[in-house]
Amino acid sequence: MSLIVEAMVQTLTEQVFTALMNQAEFALDFSGQFEQLKTGLDLTKALLSDTESLNHKNNTIKTALFDLREVIYKADDVLTDCLVRDEYRKEGSCSGSLLHDPFFLHRTGKKLKDINLRMKEIEKTLGRFLRAPDSIHREDAYQVRVMVSQDWNPTEIIGLDNDVEKIKGWIFDTSKVLHHVGIVGMGGLGKTTIAQKIFHDLEVVGHFHKLIWVCVSQSFSAERIMRSILEGLGENVSGAGVTQILSRIQQVLKDKSCLIVMDDVWNHTDVDWWTNLCSVIPKQSSCIIVTTRNEEAAIGMGVESSRIHRPKTLNDEESWCLFSKFAFPTSKGLCPEDRLEKLGKELLKKCGGLPLAIKTIGSLLASKIDYPSQWTRVLESFHSLTTEGKTSSLSSVMACLRLSYDELPPGLKQCLLCFSIYPEDYEIHADQLIYWWIGEGLVQSKGSRTAVEVGYEYLTVLISRCLVEIVQRRGFDGRVYKCKIHDMVRELIILIAEEEEFCGFDERGRQELTAKTRWLCFIDEMDEKSLKRSSKLRALLLMSSRGFDFERNSGFLLRSLRMLDLSNCTVDEHCVEDLFSWISSLKRLASLNLSGIQALKEVPSSIHKLLNLQLLLLTGCSNLVKIHPSITNLKKLIILDLGGCPIQYLPQGLGRLSYLQELSGFKVVSQPRKPSFRLLEIRELINLRVLRIHVSSTTVIADNELDVLSQLRRLNVLAIDAEDCRNNNVLEMLEGLTPPPSLQELYLRNYKKETLPNWVNPGQLSRLQYLCIENGDLVKLGSGQTTWNLEGLCLKYLMRLEVDWKDLEKDMPVLHYMEISHCYNLTDFPCSVMEPGVWRKH
Repeated sequence: MSLIVEAMVQTLTEQVFTALMNQAEFALDFSGQFEQLKTGLDLTKALLSDTESLNHKNNTIKTALFDLREVIYKADDVLTDCLVRDEYRKEGSCSGSLLHDPFFLHRTGKKLKDINLRMKEIEKTLGRFLRAPDSIHREDAYQVRVMVSQDWNPTEIIGLDNDVEKIKGWIFDTSKVLHHVGIVGMGGLGKTTIAQKIFHDLEVVGHFHKLIWVCVSQSFSAERIMRSILEGLGENVSGAGVTQILSRIQQVLKDKSCLIVMDDVWNHTDVDWWTNLCSVIPKQSSCIIVTTRNEEAAIGMGVESSRIHRPKTLNDEESWCLFSKFAFPTSKGLCPEDRLEKLGKELLKKCGGLPLAIKTIGSLLASKIDYPSQWTRVLESFHSLTTEGKTSSLSSVMACLRLSYDELPPGLKQCLLCFSIYPEDYEIHADQLIYWWIGEGLVQSKGSRTAVEVGYEYLTVLISRCLVEIVQRRGFDGRVYKCKIHDMVRELIILIAEEEEFCGFDERGRQELTAKTRWLCFIDEMDEKSLKRSSKLRALLLMSSRGFDFERNSGFLLRSLRMLDLSNCTVDEHCVEDLFSWISSLKRLASLNLSGIQALKEVPSSIHKLLNLQLLLLTGCSNLVKIHPSITNLKKLIILDLGGCPIQYLPQGLGRLSYLQELSGFKVVSQPRKPSFRLLEIRELINLRVLRIHVSSTTVIADNELDVLSQLRRLNVLAIDAEDCRNNNVLEMLEGLTPPPSLQELYLRNYKKETLPNWVNPGQLSRLQYLCIENGDLVKLGSGQTTWNLEGLCLKYLMRLEVDWKDLEKDMPVLHYMEISHCYNLTDFPCSVMEPGVWRKH
């Protein structure tokens, strides 16, 4: 709780500080109150840094922290209203009822006074138990032990033979000097067990002169680790300093090969001590194995990504075999009756192949072998078994996983808890998740990196910490498309999300709506009337297959809502107007996803009321033909996605959306009779990073528009789709374009010419990293006079393209990833060119 509140305090403090520094109009209107708020936030942040007292917090502190979070949410609402009002006042816009509310100043001033008064009361309460230290530091704690014989029980191991053989192959590889091997995975997956099996393997024991096992915990001392290694070598370490210890390790290991296992490493921030230690270990035939939940820690300790082993969860057969060893010990792992086997296998589905959970649940049921009804009771109450704290039989599993959660930076904790609202085993689109994080302010831009880029970085960290699993990713750079969480991780985070009062769940782990709910995934089983009691709701994801009656429910006042996702919902045509009438009442809404709503034919004028909107996603609305010009008043918009929408003309004035970073689905057409958004206007979108455009036979690009793209100096991704365009005049216009100077990714689809546009060459696209060409009449890729800096290449459905692999290697010397499909005239390629094929450089 305390770390999440600390992250919220930090975010709000930064926003208030920025407003005061920029002398925003609203900050001047309420200068005294905002100064007081910032002072209070600074003091609160200092008090929250007293981690020692917080770790032993009593009920008074817990209550104060919950009160503090409520106050922060209220302050965030006030700040959002002020920021929006200020943005539009600066622009001189007349849009938005907020600007014309005569009581705004009075009402906002009163709210700020109430917030500051409540902050003072909370500070007094916290101040009685916490202190604001002059400096924050943590002494390294020593938690290192040498493995003893009872740690190793080979009879408990199931399904790890392939893992062990793979790592032994790396260890015995004579082409490498000092081997660094990583075993990375979530808690309870069996990383230590694999390392133990290798450590006791007869071939391994015979291969090394010395074997040393060191258990490293979250807080560690480098000196004590080195002492432990020397003790493992049978040496006396009393009175020796670091330099003497290193020297002695070097002497003892001289001309000897050794295996050192560093088990359960959590982080690696101090590089020097590790570098010094590695320097005294014999290089020839020695090996270091690192087990960790954090991939970054393994890489920081010198493990190459190609030498990281990621254990998989057990399959059904392996799970049953391991479960049987613990559940049926008296019959030597044989199940005595079919009914128990059926119940046991149902329980194993809940464990998701996690060895620690399987062992724990098997041991629990061993004493109940004569009472099948008790097995049924355990199956029905599995969720509660994971949430009953220290008295629960599965508390050790939860404690193991909770360590990974506790180690996350404060800002990432809330991001991980967002996964709790998704149904079990649900595959989550990464962009949907990240748009939610942005909408709620959990992720913000940092320096030159956009909020979307930071969001993907956050997701990568959660994956590297083995808390999130990848379902689908892009081959070129590993960007995640889809992800999910393990069932046991879900049990953990729904427990924490309920503790933190973000969500409520029933005894089976299904989300239920309460008055305190902040995030909601609305499913078929829920009653839509219950939304009337959800005034605190900040994120609403509608995942119901039945139609939602917005006409009947348009009175819902979800004033705090920041994210609304109705993608692919069933909405009747007669309800669309009511839908927008309801949406337009959500004044603080920052992220709106209406993708795939087939009944949507027009975005009405009421869209202008969403003054805080930052993301508008309308992908795949196949009947959407019109957007009202008032959309140009949405000054805070950073993403506008119209991909797959049959809109021919966008409203003139979109160039005023100066914060826009992504624009998809823009059709470049001939000059219409009525004013509309033209290619020339794009040059005003100076913050654009991603642009996806369509050209057709009716496209006209004027002479003064040919260099427009070159003025987008921050554009990284450009996609041009020339579907249904066989007009040579239009393709000649494309030839005349001048490309963006910083382009990193280029997608060219349905381009019906035999050669690439003149500007697609290494000279003009010197920073291009990825090139994708799909479905065209291309015959040649280029002249071959200058080499590309391309790292990734995708060629699909180019039946006439003629390229030899040796020539491509010369033209693209740094290429490390390639996708090929249905390119029949490519010769000597290292992957299939007929069917979809993938090549990676080793």
